[in-house]
Amino acid sequence: MYTEIMFAEYDIHFVAVNDGVDSQKGENDLTPFRNLFNEWYARDCSKKQRAVKRMKGMSGERVSSHAPYGYIKGEGGKLMVDEETAPVVKLIFDLRVEGLGVGRIASELTRRNIPTPGTIEYRRTGKTRRYLPHAECVWSATTITMILKHKEYLGHTVNFKTFSKSYKFKKRYPTPEDQQMVFKDTHEAIITEEVWETVQRLSQHRRRRTNDHEPGLFSGMLYCADCGSPLHFSTGSNTSGKDPRYICGSYRKRSVEKCCSAHYIRQPVLEELVLENLRQITKLATEQEKEFVRLIMNRTLSKQQEDVKTLQKELVTKEHRIVELDGIIKKLYEDNFSGKLSDERYIIFSRDYENEQHTLKAEALDIRNQIAEQDSKVVNINSFVGLARKYTSFEKLTPGMLHELVEKIIVHEGDKSSGHRIQKIEIYYSFVGDLESSHVVAQRTRKTPAA
Repeated sequence: MYTEIMFAEYDIHFVAVNDGVDSQKGENDLTPFRNLFNEWYARDCSKKQRAVKRMKGMSGERVSSHAPYGYIKGEGGKLMVDEETAPVVKLIFDLRVEGLGVGRIASELTRRNIPTPGTIEYRRTGKTRRYLPHAECVWSATTITMILKHKEYLGHTVNFKTFSKSYKFKKRYPTPEDQQMVFKDTHEAIITEEVWETVQRLSQHRRRRTNDHEPGLFSGMLYCADCGSPLHFSTGSNTSGKDPRYICGSYRKRSVEKCCSAHYIRQPVLEELVLENLRQITKLATEQEKEFVRLIMNRTLSKQQEDVKTLQKELVTKEHRIVELDGIIKKLYEDNFSGKLSDERYIIFSRDYENEQHTLKAEALDIRNQIAEQDSKVVNINSFVGLARKYTSFEKLTPGMLHELVEKIIVHEGDKSSGHRIQKIEIYYSFVGDLESSHVVAQRTRKTPAA
């Protein structure tokens, strides 16, 4: 394209000294062959380099040339904790656990005049790739997001996080997580597994801000028991002032299919219920650890057995239908062979039945995998007990406490049939799920008019 078309079109004089090519002396018949051989050589070098990197990465050796922010490269390329930047990484994760979004975390680091990763790299190596002279301490939400996703902070080596489609392209694409290679405990961790799990769980929820630019205490944690939608935080008003409350996200929607009741619950009521239940659970987990472990294991085993029975029943139904379809397809073939069924009809019917059978086989395989996962599930009770020990004494709820200890809260609709408004909530705790004692009820007496 260049030597035979573009250079000629723009009257460019092209000279390749080592290959004896000069466009003013006419075309060289061997040039296309040289180009082809050079292309093969470059492709072969690329394959060999990829093979070497693949071998190193599969053996657990770190293949990335850059150390993540918070680490420095030591002997043999092993990551070592950077005493200057590791505390900043811990601060970022702690602020996220406290409920701050990535934008507010970036603003907080900027306010504290903490140098950005690009600034640190420039001061140490002189590289200007990510350095902004006019904004040495101005953090961006994108940088915070990337830091919160690094598994290296758990002490793991993660290889093959990106790939290129061809050696001709410089652009790299993210590799799906199930295709990445993770080698655990290869260097010193900066954050704990519990903090990591909490942060990743928070990243899956979107917290809505109010007019005061502050999200609700339980935002992103409440879900409707009937439709599964998140409950939205609202700061309405009543005779005594502001009335912070939560309402089902699909309430008042125009779509009939998604419409749901309000599931209205006031934040002060919710705070009181969760605070009291948290005190009971953390006390049981720390003071009577053996009893706590027994309760969780019994409940987990019971639920696991119920789930496995349901899956096995569904699997038997699908396998029975698969065998039945084999008989139907065989009968169709016999009818077609004997002339009872035309070729056109046979093709249509057999294709439909084979597609159904193929779908059922895929669903059956998925169910078998689910049963295998249920059999291998282990509740990480020690992780929850470790978190509970951090909060042995507390007077009020804080965002950090909630996000670390509570995974989600299911809110039921209030029941007024008894003359009182009775509302049930289910609290699911991190690592251990819900317990019988975490199903609590709020009761409020309805006011009767004066005589």
